[in-house]
Amino acid sequence: MAVIDLANPTRFLNLVNRVLPWLTAATVLLFAFGLARAMNAPDDYQQGATVKIMFLHVPAAWLGMMGWGVMSAAALGTLVWRHPLADVAGKAAAPIGAAFTFICLVTGSLWGRPTWGTYWVWDARLTSMLVLFLLYLGVMALYWTAEDPGRGSRAAAILSLVGAVNLPIIKFSVDWWNTLHQPASVFRMGGSTIDPSILTPLLIMAVAFTLLFFTLHLAAMRNEILRRRVRSMRLMQAQELAEAGA
Repeated sequence: MAVIDLANPTRFLNLVNRVLPWLTAATVLLFAFGLARAMNAPDDYQQGATVKIMFLHVPAAWLGMMGWGVMSAAALGTLVWRHPLADVAGKAAAPIGAAFTFICLVTGSLWGRPTWGTYWVWDARLTSMLVLFLLYLGVMALYWTAEDPGRGSRAAAILSLVGAVNLPIIKFSVDWWNTLHQPASVFRMGGSTIDPSILTPLLIMAVAFTLLFFTLHLAAMRNEILRRRVRSMRLMQAQELAEAGA
């Protein structure tokens, strides 16, 4: 099947129905393996067992940013190439990305209390992640509250592209400003600063969460396509009833 064929919603649904069970199974298995490795990972010599929040916090942060990246790519597909599934992809990714961003903020606060002595500071990294969460809420509001779905989708696509400016701010905030948040420690020049006994389960959990993201995203896209089909059928039925009554 050529990639262009996936522009057809029916063919896309057929592909999703075949892929989703395998993707779900792979996600469950990788989570089981990753959680086992994470539970057996050693405690940090300074933070103790608290450091294991990392296995949830770090993947959530990555996927919160990745979700916005998916929405930005979908926004280009909506505004530039008019791809029929681009708007579906963007709308489906918004609540998933918002959920991961929210998890990142909550786990970061729980991690910050024993580490920094407070749940929240107006740190550059924390503030930029909060801005990302608020941007997610703005996009979802445009999708769900617009009276004209087409106009709401275009407005959400524009906000997705504008909000993409925040992604490099989040990434490099610890380098551009003096912050309490630790600098990059996984992907950095000179190699990771994390011990392999913690880094390995962290990467496994990151892959597991990434598979979870795509599993949820494909399922949400399928549901959105079916929802739009039902809406179109109801509108057609209402129009036929109106014409028959006239």
